[in-house]
Amino acid sequence: MSGEVILQMIFALVGGLGIFLLGMRYMQEGLQVVAGPRIRKMINAVTGNRFLAIGIGVFVTTLVQSSSVTSVMVIGLVNSELMALSGAVGVIMGANIGTTITGWMLALKIGKYGLPIIGVCAFGWLFLKKEKYRYVALAILGIGMVFFGLELMKNGFKPLRGHPEFTTWFQMFEATDYLGVIKAALVGCLLTVVVQSSSATLGITIALANTGVIEFQTAAALVLGENIGTTITAYLASLGAEDIDAKRAAYFHILFNVLGVAWITALFHPFYLPFIKNFVIGTNPDLMNGDSYPYMTSAIAAAHSGFNIANTILFIPLVKPITRFLEKYVTGGKKGAKAYLTHLDFEVTSSPLTAIEQSTSEIKRMDNHVKEMLGNLRTIIGSTGGKETSALEEKVFEREEILDKVQIEITTFLTRLLARPLSLENAEEARAQLRLADEYESVSDYVTTVLKVHSRLKENDAPLTEQQQKVVLELHDRVDQYYETVHAGFQTSNLKEYLIKVRRDSRKITDEIRELRSLHWQRLSEQAIEPLVSTSYMDIVMAYRKIKDHLLNIAEAIEGGKIADPE
Repeated sequence: MSGEVILQMIFALVGGLGIFLLGMRYMQEGLQVVAGPRIRKMINAVTGNRFLAIGIGVFVTTLVQSSSVTSVMVIGLVNSELMALSGAVGVIMGANIGTTITGWMLALKIGKYGLPIIGVCAFGWLFLKKEKYRYVALAILGIGMVFFGLELMKNGFKPLRGHPEFTTWFQMFEATDYLGVIKAALVGCLLTVVVQSSSATLGITIALANTGVIEFQTAAALVLGENIGTTITAYLASLGAEDIDAKRAAYFHILFNVLGVAWITALFHPFYLPFIKNFVIGTNPDLMNGDSYPYMTSAIAAAHSGFNIANTILFIPLVKPITRFLEKYVTGGKKGAKAYLTHLDFEVTSSPLTAIEQSTSEIKRMDNHVKEMLGNLRTIIGSTGGKETSALEEKVFEREEILDKVQIEITTFLTRLLARPLSLENAEEARAQLRLADEYESVSDYVTTVLKVHSRLKENDAPLTEQQQKVVLELHDRVDQYYETVHAGFQTSNLKEYLIKVRRDSRKITDEIRELRSLHWQRLSEQAIEPLVSTSYMDIVMAYRKIKDHLLNIAEAIEGGKIADPE
């Protein structure tokens, strides 16, 4: 083989693989944006029901076209305590089935149309105005690049078929016996670990098989190893996870594939290969030679699907025992122990869907904590003192300090996310969440402002008058009711009407506070009130107005970001 031919072959292989990988990336990005809301809804529907979790894993992975993406999402959600381990293992098993769709897609005989698909869809991505259509074009552009890259790799491998040196080298990994199957599986595993994409190594395997460089049995054995190699992505994602269940989910993924390959290789020649061949081509083996592209590719896709479907069926009754085993033996820290106060996983900002889901959950937690602070404040103001009241006061101050730090963590997390390429919808939601975190923290500040003024009065033995106490409690209840109105925006679908109501109620509270202030000044002209009591009373009233203003800002952020309740 001449040096020029070798150089052309290397160029074709490297270029084809690069285009294939970039096509997978574009396809995943486009599909995630187009199907994002549906994916998030399905992720939130995951429960401990194994069959439902498997179904969701299949569907989500079919949409994102990558089991690695789904696995990383699952690890991130488990680490943030948004998904239980029992649900995560089901999604992971389903993801292994869903990723086999890539092989069936490659079985379509449209490789020669890859280049025109790229050209047409590139114009769509560049010039279409509506974002959804642009990302549909990007997804199809990715598909075109996948097929074009596969064609380049296939053409690059063709010169190898006629050279005995390469044929002899590949024969070292021929899956003609059990040891050969193990060798081929190891090669597939190592190649996937290096490339970090089982879809890419599947494409390489298909290209080798369709040019006749390797036999179908070797291709099928390579595919088995690729299933083990793809677990490295989830494992690497779990290294940064602090929740032990996230690590357990990654270890389950490894166990699932390793044990699956172990039992399939034992049955490889007696049962597995004959079954796949009969399923795809019936009794005519001549239909699956190197020149019959659809049949060879279909057979490899069937080998990929058959392994994962059979393995999932075998593992369904074993999920609980394996989960208990992992809970018992995979340790390494107290569950839930965090370096951060939030449950955010700073390693998953590369997955916008997961990142947005995590930050949405943290905003919800801030909301619950601020609501609790308001409830505690009501109890403190309405009480006569005592140890219980002092404990509540400490709790409110402590919670406010925690929320300060939580707001900083959420801001850091979302700022990192916004630095990455995002769809307009995800970017708007991330910016709305930044504002929400700031507004909730501001509400907590003014809650403590009221408490500080109340404590100052108590320390100076200068309580509010009975009338002032009554007014403050009524105002608190009015603002607390307004909080409930604002919070309803997380559940409503009619955000326009919601915002009209919120603004109307805001104006009413503002008018009430103005009237209270006027009555206070009038009362001062009629009777003597201790200056500390007078100024403290107005400080409390104006703090409640500030709380109301920030609650209005929260409502506008909910409407602007179209944020849904994560529960």
